[in-house]
Amino acid sequence: MQVENKLLDDLARVAGGALGALSGLRGEVEAQLRQQFERVLSQMDVVSREDFEAVKEIAVAARSEQEDLAERVLALEAQVAALAAKLEKSEG
Repeated sequence: MQVENKLLDDLARVAGGALGALSGLRGEVEAQLRQQFERVLSQMDVVSREDFEAVKEIAVAARSEQEDLAERVLALEAQVAALAAKLEKSEG
């Protein structure tokens, strides 16, 4: 009975050591993959998330300003048309 317990204890220690080694290996593999991925990204022409968000905000502001200016142009065109019609009436 005691031999079985010792055998089970030894097996548990071996399994525990194997799990520890596997988790250490996993960390090393993840670190290597991360380094390779960062190396590939640095060679590509990719913008950072912060730069993308900043340009996105600028584009949204520019779009809003463009829409406001378009409304102002329409209002000015309506005024010019009204003045032209008034001028034609007074001349005609």
